[in-house]
Amino acid sequence: MSGSDWADEIGVVELPGGVRMRGRRIGDPASPADFSLLLAAGPVPGWAYRRLRWPDFWVPLDRADALDAFREALRRGYAGQRVEVACRGGTGRTGTALAALAVLDGLPADDAVDWVRAAYRPGAVETPWQRRWLRRLSAA
Repeated sequence: MSGSDWADEIGVVELPGGVRMRGRRIGDPASPADFSLLLAAGPVPGWAYRRLRWPDFWVPLDRADALDAFREALRRGYAGQRVEVACRGGTGRTGTALAALAVLDGLPADDAVDWVRAAYRPGAVETPWQRRWLRRLSAA
């Protein structure tokens, strides 16, 4: 399976390096993925997943774990897997994670919020803390 073979294009964004990933609400029905990065409590998919501890409207509780999870998602995406990111509402945490993935994939951190709002969802990255966390991500 390839990251470009999504049955449903809703929520799919293309990162700077060309890998496509999907963002969504964790409880919404979705076509299968190969790997999910779950950022909230909720149903687990029938495929491989990893859950991060990330309170609503905040940032990941464990920065090192989050960076490791993002790097795993990128590795899987570049290996041709369909990777998705999901939180309760599909906006704040999911948008922040997609923006973080884009930064780790080469997008300047200062452009991350504008990029994810244009490519994914206008309200993505909801709080000042999430924006600040993204700006500091380039130092990772």
